[in-house]
Amino acid sequence: MKFIKVLFGIVVVIAILGFSAYYFGPKIIADQVMEQVAVELDDSGQLESIKQEINNDPQLKAFIEEGKNVDSSTLPFQTKEQAVRVLVKKFNVTELQELQSKAQSGLTAAEKQKLLNDIEGKLTDEEMLALKVLAYKELSQTE
Repeated sequence: MKFIKVLFGIVVVIAILGFSAYYFGPKIIADQVMEQVAVELDDSGQLESIKQEINNDPQLKAFIEEGKNVDSSTLPFQTKEQAVRVLVKKFNVTELQELQSKAQSGLTAAEKQKLLNDIEGKLTDEEMLALKVLAYKELSQTE
């Protein structure tokens, strides 16, 4: 009988640890990714160059401006941190790092379209719209 109690206790502890990792793991990873990307963009000055590139590309600017007049309260996320959490769940860390490195190295129009298609393939329409809203808000903050 004592063996069954110990075994049951071990199973319960493993279940709690598994649930905790499933529930809190993406949040911890999202927070780390968000912090790393924010620091890297600020330190390197790339944030300004990204904003300039978006403003200079009419297609990209029009794409992002689709989020201009949207009620964000109906969207799956409203903050950058929430967006990162969703992206971390939809993409693995390697995919996110590849996206970041591709974006940093500069992309041709065809590469931008392929990247956008890849992202749209993994996200719902509502999630894409929420990203557009966040991007529009971020761009309009400094203008």
